[in-house]
Amino acid sequence: MKKAIVIGATSGIGKELAKLLIDNNYKVGITGRRTELLDELKKSNPKFFFIKTFDATDTKTSIDKLEELRSELGGLDLLILSSGTGHLNENLDFEIEKKVIDLNVTGFTNIINWTFNYFEKQKFGHLVAISSIAGIRGSREAPSYNATKAYQINYLEGLRQKVKKIEKPIFVTDIRPGLVDTDMAKGEGLFWVMPVKKVTKQIFKGIINKNKVVYITKRWGFIGRLLKIIPRFIYDRM
Repeated sequence: MKKAIVIGATSGIGKELAKLLIDNNYKVGITGRRTELLDELKKSNPKFFFIKTFDATDTKTSIDKLEELRSELGGLDLLILSSGTGHLNENLDFEIEKKVIDLNVTGFTNIINWTFNYFEKQKFGHLVAISSIAGIRGSREAPSYNATKAYQINYLEGLRQKVKKIEKPIFVTDIRPGLVDTDMAKGEGLFWVMPVKKVTKQIFKGIINKNKVVYITKRWGFIGRLLKIIPRFIYDRM
């Protein structure tokens, strides 16, 4: 039986992916900040869910808990990082920006580093991170969110370059969703907001296929390609 850890499994994409993994013969470690929600998920399959509560911005505690979880699982084949945050912040309140950076950059890098180093040592493994289509261009409404997602996209690409040098069966998958019907979808006039179950099924398919980059859904892949080619003088007016 394969072993997986899902970071950010209390709700949304992380929670649904954790349930999909159980349905596909995985033992799954689930993490998050809210113990009661992890306990509720564990009750659905107490034999194969293992829980650890921590805040990913607490870099030391995060690693200690991940080590404990890996030991309880008896190893690790797959880690999915689905923990992130973003806020509308047109007034550039620094405290809001800092909260986004602390989780999406510092917490992200800490967990990704631990995972990659572990997989490199054991000579195999699959690292999956949920970034966002938002990382392709900047945003006047949520500057730190788009900027931190761009950081994640580029960091994961750097790790894929490292894998080429290692020449071991280590895989790094960057999942780039558009708008998903979770608490992260904020703002008015949102369009193409996708149901979580549809999104997670497509993400899981990308994981099984060990894709390097997966846009969720295909229509958002089209938007992603369009965003890349919009001239700067036009985009600055948007």
